[in-house]
Amino acid sequence: MKIALTLHVLFVVIWVGGMFFAYMALRPAAAAVLEPPYRLHLWKTVFSKFFLWVWISIATILVSGYWMLLVPFGGFSNAPVFIHIMHSLGIIMVLIYLHVFFAPYKRLCNAVNNKDWHAGSKALNQIRILVAINTSIGLVTIIVATYGKFMI
Repeated sequence: MKIALTLHVLFVVIWVGGMFFAYMALRPAAAAVLEPPYRLHLWKTVFSKFFLWVWISIATILVSGYWMLLVPFGGFSNAPVFIHIMHSLGIIMVLIYLHVFFAPYKRLCNAVNNKDWHAGSKALNQIRILVAINTSIGLVTIIVATYGKFMI
């Protein structure tokens, strides 16, 4: 159980922390100093590295989360409300990520490869909005996780 919890928290930090850094620090810095072609190349490269870690994070978070749900609680029927909330928010985050990866990120890659800076900027803006939403959901989920544990 300790290993599952450690892995769960570690990969939540990697995913949510990575989004927070990208949105709050990298995005404004890149926008301030890079012209669109360079900025779009940067984001394509950043996402290609970060998204590998997101896939690993999602797999680890889901496996460790379901393990912690099944072992002490025997499933959802015996789990406290905060576990249900965390699960629901986590699934929403995964669905948003899947959309980002398979839609606007693919459009961003194609646009950069074709030097279509207008289409690339449009795709990057869609990613920006969805990352902002996912970062917010991730932070709320962390609050639910830490606060909810004290309500048992």
